[in-house]
Amino acid sequence: MNLIDKIIDKFNLSPAKKKVIKNLIWAVVGKITTLLGGLLVGILVARYLGPQQYGLMNYVFSYVMLFQVFATFGLDSIEIREEVRRPENKDKFIGTAFGLKLAFAILTIGVIILITELSEADTFTRWMIYIYSLSIVMNTFSVIRNHFTAIVWNEYIVKTEILRTIIGAAIKIILLLVHAPLWGFICATLFDTILLAGGYITSYRKKIGLVSLWEFDKATAIYLIKQSFPLLLSGAAIIIYQKIDQVMLGNMIDKQSVGFYSVAGKFTELCIFVPTILSQTITPILVKLYENKINEYTKKAQAFMNLTVWGTVVGCVIISMIASPLVKYTFGPQYISSVALLQIMVFKVIGYAFAQTTGAMIVIEKKQQLVAIRNIIGCITSIGLNLLLIPLWGVKGAAITSVITAFCTGFLSHVFIPRYHTILRMQIICIIIGWKDLLILPLKRIQTLSK
Repeated sequence: MNLIDKIIDKFNLSPAKKKVIKNLIWAVVGKITTLLGGLLVGILVARYLGPQQYGLMNYVFSYVMLFQVFATFGLDSIEIREEVRRPENKDKFIGTAFGLKLAFAILTIGVIILITELSEADTFTRWMIYIYSLSIVMNTFSVIRNHFTAIVWNEYIVKTEILRTIIGAAIKIILLLVHAPLWGFICATLFDTILLAGGYITSYRKKIGLVSLWEFDKATAIYLIKQSFPLLLSGAAIIIYQKIDQVMLGNMIDKQSVGFYSVAGKFTELCIFVPTILSQTITPILVKLYENKINEYTKKAQAFMNLTVWGTVVGCVIISMIASPLVKYTFGPQYISSVALLQIMVFKVIGYAFAQTTGAMIVIEKKQQLVAIRNIIGCITSIGLNLLLIPLWGVKGAAITSVITAFCTGFLSHVFIPRYHTILRMQIICIIIGWKDLLILPLKRIQTLSK
């Protein structure tokens, strides 16, 4: 932390700017550590399990993720927004969001069990799904992460996530050394969520206050549900078009194809962290500007979009160019079929960058009532194209579908939603001249955003 402070102090920034820059640095450090830690351990696990079992493991994870959104109920963005607006009511917002998430999590697990019993023939796969579905309960503690995001204070959450990554990696390496079966790695991934929840609680108690002070308020619950319901529909559509491809591949082709597809997805995540981190860091700043300085908000929202999207473009091009050695010297020759998939799939991150930046603006401007439409368009596109292209081109068909779906969702869908035409104009400006912002030192641009 002292090193980070010393680096920031050299720029002679105001306290507000220092807080934003420090928060961004910690967020980036944490995300990179988590991604690289997960990637390195994932490589070892993938080499050990082989494409067939590795594909089955990712099939289980994707299957559960299809239902996870119903447990979160779209509450995360609304919780952050309301805490920024009314920080004095934090205990009420956190407690109410937690209570709602816990109730939805229990209901979701019940639905998973019912649907799996009716649709999944393999007994082993069913039990792996049941075991991993318990992670949904642990994820309810993300309300704590949302609070730290709202107050622009990522440092302690990042430390928790880094510690979780280290411990989780150590456990998986031990499992590799003792030649554990597949179910051991699925249980270890479940344990990761337990570690993270415990870390969140510890950080909150040390830096914020007692969890026992959280308050569930019926009126607040009704308000949050009304505000978040459009985001639930949106979130459900997002998860479906992001994860349904792996489930469809597993059912339409085989689990091995899911293994190849998952390897390409691992590297794609390295690019996805760019728009995610920038959005989480800048959103609280934009919320305050929108309520007080609308003209300044518009300028900085445009700069935010330009920097995020074009920074992502650069990252995608680099990953695509080095895809072959990247896969060959990491996951190994047995996953060489993933190279062509990665060269295609990585470009979906550009569409994701558009979706992430505009999604933040939609919530800030309280236009989320229609956000479900764009993601439903993406959902229909994904399912339709997968049904069409997977039989024709196999796994490559799913990869192409993922790219088209991302652009339909984050960009083209706004053509059909008049209320989002202002945002669409900003996206067109971003495409035409947004690249110029890459000529500006990124740190200087971030400073501009935080003024």
